[in-house]
This record gives sequence, C-alpha cells and structure tokens, in this order.
Amino acid sequence: MNANEPATGVVSGQEAGVSAFRRVFQAMHAATRRNPAVERSRREVRLDALLALVHDNAEHFVTAIAADFGHRSAHETRLLEVFPGLEAIRHNRSHVGAWMKPQKKSPSIWFRPGRARIIPQPLGVVGIIVPWNYPLFLAISPLAAALAAGNRVMLKISEFTPRTGELLAELVTRYFAAEDVSVVLGDASIGADFARLPFDHLLFTGSTRVGHDIMRMAADNLTPVTLELGGKSPVIVGRDYPLAKAAERIMVGKLLNAGQTCIAPDYVLVPAGREQEFVDAARAVVARCFPAMATTPDYTSIINERHYQRLQGYLSDARERGAKIEPLSTAAADDAGRRLPPLALLNVNDDMRVMQDEIFGPLLPVLPYADLDAAISYVNRHPRPLALYYFGHDGAARDRVLNETVAGGVTVNDTILHIAQEELPFGGVGPSGMGQYHGIEGFRTFSKQKAVFYQSGLNGMSLFNPPYGALFERLTKFLIR
Repeated sequence: MNANEPATGVVSGQEAGVSAFRRVFQAMHAATRRNPAVERSRREVRLDALLALVHDNAEHFVTAIAADFGHRSAHETRLLEVFPGLEAIRHNRSHVGAWMKPQKKSPSIWFRPGRARIIPQPLGVVGIIVPWNYPLFLAISPLAAALAAGNRVMLKISEFTPRTGELLAELVTRYFAAEDVSVVLGDASIGADFARLPFDHLLFTGSTRVGHDIMRMAADNLTPVTLELGGKSPVIVGRDYPLAKAAERIMVGKLLNAGQTCIAPDYVLVPAGREQEFVDAARAVVARCFPAMATTPDYTSIINERHYQRLQGYLSDARERGAKIEPLSTAAADDAGRRLPPLALLNVNDDMRVMQDEIFGPLLPVLPYADLDAAISYVNRHPRPLALYYFGHDGAARDRVLNETVAGGVTVNDTILHIAQEELPFGGVGPSGMGQYHGIEGFRTFSKQKAVFYQSGLNGMSLFNPPYGALFERLTKFLIR
C-alpha cells in the first residue's frame, strides 16, 4: 500500500509501519471531522452489518479460535463468544435510538427560565486492543458500543490469535466501509505503535502489567483510556452454604476456557477445617463434567507454550515453598497438547507466585478463614479485583461482603454471570482497571456528553455586569447568604 492508495479495512504486521497506521487513522479522523454528527439510521446500519458478520460466520470463528488455541471447545466458543457477542450487538441496536436523544435537565432556580440539555455526541475514532483469551467477544462487545455511539473504530487483534485476526480482518473488509471499521494485525511492537495513535478514546483489555504501558503511551496524546485488566478474583464461601453446591458453581466458572478468563475465580476462601472437603467436592465436579479429561473435546488447551510453562512455573514455585498440590482429575498433563488438568493448591501463602499473579489457568488455591471478618480483611489487604464471588444464604453476611469490599463486579451464589448482564456496567477498579462499558455505560464511555445551556430572552444576568456597585453587592450577599 503506497501513500496514494486508499485506506483498506485491514493493516497487517507486514505493512505496519507507523505510516500505515496513520494512513488508516487519518482517513477515519478526517471523516469524523467532516461529519461529526452520525444519524441514527447510519448507526443502525453499522450495527446490522456487525450482527450479520458474527451471525453468518459463527462457525468460521469457532474453527479459527480452535486453531489458535490448539484446541478450544467449540461449545464454549459458541456459548461464551458468539452468543454474548450477538446479544451485545442486539442490545445496542434496540436501545441506540433512546440513548441518542438529548436529555433535558433542570437549571438552577437562579438561571430560569433558561433551559439545559445533555447532547450525546460521537467522540470520533476509537481504538480497541483485543486480548487473546476471548478474541471474538472482546472485539465485538466494545465494537458494538463504539458503533452505537457513532464512532469509527480501529481494532488491534492479539498476535496470539492470528487465524481469528485474519478472519475478522477479511470479514470487516466485506461488511464495512474502510473508513468505518479497520482491523490491525501484528505483534507487540505493532500494538505499541497502535496505542500511540491519537485516538479519541482507547480501550485496552489485558494484563495489569501491559495496562501500565498502554496508559503511558496514551498519555502522550492525552487520549482517554478504558482499561479492562484483571487481578486475583476471590471467592468467599459462607458457612451456611452447601460446600458441594458451591464447588460445582466455582469449578464450572473456573474451568471455562481452562481458566483463561479475566473474571475466573482465582482463589477460594472456605471455613477453616473444610479445605479438604472442598477439594474432594471439586474433584467430584470435575469427574462429572469431564469424565474423559484426557480426550474430551469440552476442555480447552492453554493458548501457547509460554503460558503453559508459566503455569508449570507457578506449580513448581508453590511446591518448593510448601504448598500441597491436589490433582482434581486422574488425567495426566498433556505437554504436547498443552492440556493441563485442574489442580487445587493447599497450604498456600502470599510469598508464592501463584498468590501474587493472576493465574489465568486451571490452578485453584484454597485458603481457610476463621470468620467473616478475617475473610473480608484478607480480600481488602490485596489489590481490588475485577470480580468477587460470595456464596451464602445469610443476607446480613452477604451485605457485609458487598458493602465492605470493593470489586469491579460481583456474582452472588454463582460465578461469571454478572458479565453477561447487558444492563450492568462491566469494568475494574484500581489495579483491575478503570472505566466501564456494556449497555448504556458503553454508549456513554464512547460518547461526549455535551452540556448545553439555552439562555432565555427574559433573564437578569445584566444585573451582574460591571461596573460593580451597591446593587451587585446586595445581590451577591443574598446569593451567598
């Protein structure tokens, strides 16, 4: 692509000098400045195109994602990527008309009969950096929100999912105009160049470590960022909740995508003395859900060798520091296929790497707590998590956990499900992220809420004009009485 060629909907790593990115970005940027207002019908057309792209090519995405992982459960891809992606698009499509309407606001009594409104406007060009663990859903969900808000969008797909990226890039060129949506492929250096573009907003989903770098890069352009990070999402199992029932819901949530989920349960706090009981219950759940762990198509591989060895390193470090490793399946690890059966870890402490880093795999530390005060204190001594899970029927205990801890989102008496609620905002807090999207919160994130005051022909503002005299003094004394 030379400097005189039009921007296409895809920029590959091979083309991808900063100049290539800038040609695509500049074409989008110029389009947003020529026509800042994007009417409802055009937004709906773009959302309809996105819906068709995902719906009509769902099985192609299933195949591509499986190839990128080595093995990814086709059932999980349909359930965790295709379905919620379609739901996000449909939710935005059905509400965009109402969200776009200016909101009437009541001015202060001193400024009446003037009027006030908030007018949502597109920001312009939005950048979205997509992680590898859910490469379809975590591209489509924020993309739907950005399109509903009237923006043009550039997506950077992870180099760890190249087949999915190539498929999405090819489809985008078929379903969208080049100035509406563009896909960028390439490695981490390409991602860094992407993050340095002067977007009107940048959304990054990934690790806390990389989130620091993204924020620094965006700061050079004062680009506002939404960071969807992660961290160690805790589970607290109340004394009154059946341990076997809790184990079932925890393990199902933990083992989706083999634990490679940003809101997967990262560790479990159970009443002291019941750790082994929980492990035994978890082992029974794994046997029911994955009776042939070594060969089942329902269990996903670890994404690549680097992450497989990272998890093995956590195990080695924990074992050397005194942890007890409890296999939850009779199957052995398949190094060649990067299939790691789930393991529980007992006798863990904060000196172990597995208790310091987000695990992002099928390892589950199980910790005892003496009472609810101790459980809450343990959670609060650590960085605020992206998700928190509480199991218990006692309303007072539940409300203590909700009120006395801070997390990005919570599911009570289950795991994961809060992310599937389009009416709830999704986002982290502190080290687990900043900003939020989903539903109307996504529309607001990718919009400028423009404040407008309409002055009335009948008003008393001239009473406050200089030169300031005795009347001004009496009026201001009255206002600040």
